[in-house]
Amino acid sequence: MASLTDLINLDLSDTTEKIIAEYIWIGGSGLDIRSKGRTLPGPVTNPSKLPKWNYDGSSTGQAPGDDSEVILYPQAIFKDPFRRGNNILVICDCYTPAGEPIPTNKRYNAAKIFSHPDVVAEEPWYGIEQEYTLLQKDVKWPLGWPIGGFPGPQGPYYCAAGADKSFGRDIVDAHYKACLYAGINISGINGEVMPGQWEFQVGPTVGISSGDQVWAARYILERITEIAGVVLSFDPKPIQGDWNGAGAHTNYSTKSMRSDGGYDVIKSAIEKLGKRHKEHIAAYGEGNERRLTGRHETADINTFLWGVANRGASIRVGRETEKDGKGYFEDRRPASNMDPYVVTSMIAETTILRKP
Repeated sequence: MASLTDLINLDLSDTTEKIIAEYIWIGGSGLDIRSKGRTLPGPVTNPSKLPKWNYDGSSTGQAPGDDSEVILYPQAIFKDPFRRGNNILVICDCYTPAGEPIPTNKRYNAAKIFSHPDVVAEEPWYGIEQEYTLLQKDVKWPLGWPIGGFPGPQGPYYCAAGADKSFGRDIVDAHYKACLYAGINISGINGEVMPGQWEFQVGPTVGISSGDQVWAARYILERITEIAGVVLSFDPKPIQGDWNGAGAHTNYSTKSMRSDGGYDVIKSAIEKLGKRHKEHIAAYGEGNERRLTGRHETADINTFLWGVANRGASIRVGRETEKDGKGYFEDRRPASNMDPYVVTSMIAETTILRKP
């Protein structure tokens, strides 16, 4: 007799050409990831070949009950590491039946910015360092921490090994491999400074693909923590006190920055970012004021400063970039719960489309 595991792992290609497409979208809070599956007659690799679909927006805080239909537009396809075979994950954005983007659809405006000829010509590259915290399910306390108590102070946990220093590595490695399977350009993982906190990096990615890939990676991580019975938190300061917060440092470069003479372009871009500091901070995640205190490797939320190899700055330029006279820089301000569509497109808009 088949077990539940046997049924979950059934290879559909043995008996049918039909596949399952898991349509994924962002709910009303801007961070809640929703999804549902549908059967398609055969394999699909181009999102434009996928049918639009709909859902009940009144159940996700995105539409009133008397006019609840929201339409899903497929935008990006990834291989499904859970169902495997030809089955797929589909990143979607959301529209009214009349074809207007709903207010929580941040991808729509980002796509407009990234399709601007001046932005396309600059080929903006992104590398996003997504930090997150794993919590014990029933007590919402970090994984590996004594319930109601605290571990030893920070210091031994960053990039550490050992049962008393590293908590949740099985989840992290499962996620790493699942992202590679899915076709996400995940470039690394590491344990973070606060125990129970980890990071994965997505990039380099170009333009709108950065947001698609980060959201797909977040979805996969949500599913893996669901299987493991662990709660995933993107709160930028999950534990108050002398503990590091969680950010989403965003590494960025343009073709001009990567070319000879690029260091001057980088400095000009940083100057533009400084002039819009308040606007960027307002868009860089909820609760970020609890994280950007000027301590724990952050700059104060009200202060904009940049420096070479300075992890206490708003913008960090690497030693190699300074030495080579070209390269990339890191915006350290975004919170872990930021929307990657908003952050990546805003950086491109400020640095490429805004005139000095």
